[in-house]
Amino acid sequence: MKLGVITDGISRDFDRALKVMTDAGLEYAELQYIYDKEVGEMNADERDRALQIIRKYGAKVSCISRHVFVDLPLPATKPGDAAHQSHMDGLQKCIEMAHDLACNVVRIMSGRKELIISGKNGADEWLVSKGAWDALAPIIEPAVRLAEREGIQLVIETGFTGMVFSAWCGRQLIDQIGSKHLKLLWDPSNCLYAHENAWPEGYEWLRGGYIGHIHMKDITIDTPKGHVECRQLGKGQMGPMIEPLAKALRAENFDGVVSLESVYRPDNGTFEDGFNASVVEFKSIFG
Repeated sequence: MKLGVITDGISRDFDRALKVMTDAGLEYAELQYIYDKEVGEMNADERDRALQIIRKYGAKVSCISRHVFVDLPLPATKPGDAAHQSHMDGLQKCIEMAHDLACNVVRIMSGRKELIISGKNGADEWLVSKGAWDALAPIIEPAVRLAEREGIQLVIETGFTGMVFSAWCGRQLIDQIGSKHLKLLWDPSNCLYAHENAWPEGYEWLRGGYIGHIHMKDITIDTPKGHVECRQLGKGQMGPMIEPLAKALRAENFDGVVSLESVYRPDNGTFEDGFNASVVEFKSIFG
């Protein structure tokens, strides 16, 4: 496995983030926000500046992580309509940036979450958000076709607020589309909100090459209260599952990148403090 971090979780000051990252012994930078811009919004000069900083620290780029397709309502959004095309344009910019930075992985999201996507015995009539799940693949497929033409690996994230909110959902979509250019960006902590444990349940759905990239953080959740708290790695609900998960990934020779998602901020501290609190454990388990 290759180890890295989502850089803006340390700081949006890109130079500072890469210094902290490389001083900690991590090599792979996942790019989401750089200074005041989301990736895909940076002009040529800004991309060149980022490249110079990457070279300065000898880092590599693991993933270009724009929020493509985030929060699109389904089935209201249609392939090729104005909202969809705007996100496709953003994806094209991210692919161009990926080529510039010698990166072949680009993240996408999965629209706006609907809580109940299937059911039976009356639930299909009264409770299911009709057409929402069926509308997802047609929204994603043009992005996959673009990735195929461009030689890019798309990874679709398991998100709190997206239609792909679990490993199970991710596998269903990937099987439905059937392209090697679409894999899962698995964030197992996000899946906890859907009551899917990473180990062994979540991982079992993803054996055999479904995982393209991983986000690793630790949280505690209280679903009835809609409350989430970030924790030092190993100190939250993911804690007991992290080491068995790492062992399983090694056993399957997973050679992608695991990004520490540095969203933990200690009381009276900073996100950089949170990174420093977790990175040693992160390297010990996944390194």
